[in-house]
Amino acid sequence: MSDLLKLKPERVWYYFHEICKIPRPSKKEEKISAWLVEFGKKNNLETKKDSVGNVILIKPACKGKENVKTVVLQSHIDMVCEKNSSTVHDFDKDPIIPVIDGEWVKAKGTTLGADDGIGIAAQLALLEATDISHGPLECLFTVDEETGLTGAFALAPDFVKGRILLNLDSEDEGQLFIGCAGGKDTSISFTYNKENTPENVNAYKVSVTGLKGGHSGDDINKGLGNAVKILNRFLWNAADKYKMRIAKFDGGNLRNALAREAFANIIIPENFKSNFIDYASLFNNIIKDELKITEPDFKFVVESFEKPLFLLDSATQFNLLNSLYACPHGVIAMTADMPGLVETSTNLASVKTLDDEIIVQTSQRSSVESSKDDVAAMVASVFKMAGAKVTHGEGYPGWKPDVNSPLLQVVKNTYIRLFKNEPKVLAIHAGLECGVIGEKYPGMDMISFGPTLRGVHSPDEKINIESVKMFWELLVEVLKEI
Repeated sequence: MSDLLKLKPERVWYYFHEICKIPRPSKKEEKISAWLVEFGKKNNLETKKDSVGNVILIKPACKGKENVKTVVLQSHIDMVCEKNSSTVHDFDKDPIIPVIDGEWVKAKGTTLGADDGIGIAAQLALLEATDISHGPLECLFTVDEETGLTGAFALAPDFVKGRILLNLDSEDEGQLFIGCAGGKDTSISFTYNKENTPENVNAYKVSVTGLKGGHSGDDINKGLGNAVKILNRFLWNAADKYKMRIAKFDGGNLRNALAREAFANIIIPENFKSNFIDYASLFNNIIKDELKITEPDFKFVVESFEKPLFLLDSATQFNLLNSLYACPHGVIAMTADMPGLVETSTNLASVKTLDDEIIVQTSQRSSVESSKDDVAAMVASVFKMAGAKVTHGEGYPGWKPDVNSPLLQVVKNTYIRLFKNEPKVLAIHAGLECGVIGEKYPGMDMISFGPTLRGVHSPDEKINIESVKMFWELLVEVLKEI
């Protein structure tokens, strides 16, 4: 029996443990969606599933609460699937293995999926409970939040009846979120020709690893390293100084995660070998010094590798390296009326070398719609000058804060009563489905809260055990008070 089942609140951890057994990558939520439908049937709940896989489980009010307004509780059922290159794990088949590490729960070498598995678990514990006072409940489970909020976008006008929403997808206990940034993806494609690798060259694999990675919204202002940027910086300099040529450049993974690892297969003419190795050592020391506070586990390795048959053509290499160097990454602007909150940012997420093209993925966020479009255009302009093809996703809207929300007052007052401390009321520089849901269902009064998570969207993801207990107590009491 897992040690998780000994933690409190027992039923929340029980369901989290069960959820970890079910593969649920974004866009592949069929198994968890079917499992939720079966849960609804077993518990005699009104159950609906739409064409994209969103599920809603409806529980009647407790006796005496029949006239209370319906409350919608909402979580997303997909998870970010990230692992270190050394970890063997098939996210389509293998269960997540949660382990207790002191005050935290984390996974063995992969993302944990507490984002947003803990929200799902809390909803399920509420749905089965017989000793919690509440009005009518609609527990909404949406698909594909992490790669475009497509589940929320697909919600039908009549799928949800309630106009009070508790989003259970936040990551800091003691913080109540009443607004979020909107987002947009910008994808870039370079086509290239293959050139035969010349004789009298040395081949190397260059690796950047050991970075923390993290959430491209929540962690964008923490001074963390970007593996793609670091590797490109090295390659850009080596190309000029040592006639370096690239056979392959792969880095980063998901567009909503900071790039933790990046790799390149390269060649150097024989007569530059000694100087190149000296430069690699110097570069390693430079980056270690720059990132010694924020990225203490940074690793840069240059090792001999098998000689590639082909190289990227020199023109494409020139355009790729220069545009990646020029591409903005990080915070663009801070919010003037909420100190400490990022307003606009952009994430250079990944580079992938395919058989005949190179794909670069980026994502932009802003709480100001016009600024979101502006920074997306800024990124596009860099790559258009390099002759690449640029496309933008449709994006998703932000969620404008309402400091006069009646729901906010209920949750805030309940928190103070329970914990004798005033919670922080904030907006978040990450995408929440509240923005989309608010557009779908006008008049929805919304708030987002959750337990404390760290390292989300990376294999370092972990959830604080004590904060789960506080999150559950707050959720139960809020439902009593509404």
